[in-house]
Amino acid sequence: MIRRRELILGALTLPALSKTSLAQEASKITIVMQHGLPYLPLMVMNSMKLVEKNAAKAGLADIDVDYRILGGTSSLIDALISGQMHFGVTGVPGLATLWDKTVGTAHEVRALCAAQSMPYILVTNNPAVKSIRDFTAKDKIAVPSIKVSAQAVCLQMAAAKEWGQDQYARLDPLTITRSHPDAATAVMSKSSEITSHYAAAPFYYYELDTPGIHKVLSSYDTLGGATTNGVVLTSKKFCEANPKITAAVYAAFTEANAFINANHDAAAELYIKTTGEKRATRDEIVKMIADKDNVWTTVPQNCMKFVDFMRSVGTVKKTPSSWKDLFMPNAHELAGT
Repeated sequence: MIRRRELILGALTLPALSKTSLAQEASKITIVMQHGLPYLPLMVMNSMKLVEKNAAKAGLADIDVDYRILGGTSSLIDALISGQMHFGVTGVPGLATLWDKTVGTAHEVRALCAAQSMPYILVTNNPAVKSIRDFTAKDKIAVPSIKVSAQAVCLQMAAAKEWGQDQYARLDPLTITRSHPDAATAVMSKSSEITSHYAAAPFYYYELDTPGIHKVLSSYDTLGGATTNGVVLTSKKFCEANPKITAAVYAAFTEANAFINANHDAAAELYIKTTGEKRATRDEIVKMIADKDNVWTTVPQNCMKFVDFMRSVGTVKKTPSSWKDLFMPNAHELAGT
């Protein structure tokens, strides 16, 4: 998968991005998200037209912002590589992988800011599994993308912590790629080979509310506290050619998170309206949004723990001097890690 992307990157022209220039910024941008509560800031941005509002303040009154949903990390990375998106939320490992392959080139990939900090929760319907030591070849663990998604890397970090650094890939053969909705359905129904799911919100809330399903591990256990769940992936070339649009998107994320922090009820109603949520009530969604583990912030948290681990096991080759090397200057004002 990574080798294929290297070949694509080597011949990359990014036609959708190369049309922009410093003289005239793009009139249309595409922002990509995935499934679940971590993408609430983008839902707020879309519903309240925050990018358009901030772009208009900068003199860009006619910008068209297209929000699209893709099912997993691999799809989102492919969309960036092919020039079909300009901004998209993915995990830190996806950012680290692409930055490693592109840094110093004309097609360098960076993040604009964090989208939020939220845990991933590993759940299972297998009563014999009390810790990751109990997984066997009969178990299948669903992640958004094997090897490259944040959940897959978190599982590797947990394995390295449990069995030693040289055993970091010990659980990789048990992982299988599924979108969060499909994985949650499989685990709750017990109707497939998938027994476990390294889940994002709101799916782990639903799964843990289902009889016979229990928590095995939280990503916060492995990473030592609150950690960025998603970063806003982008192209350095596009951002430098479109500084006003970039600033508008950055301001929109900041404003969206401030809105969520101040308006849990309204944010929950917006989430339900946007997603067509039927399983949870408004009060239940409010409780998820207000969960102390869910930090609605653009500040990067614990990003370098992912990068340092990936560098130590050889999945990335280059080491940034700090988290700022991975992010556009817009975010450098923040107290990130």
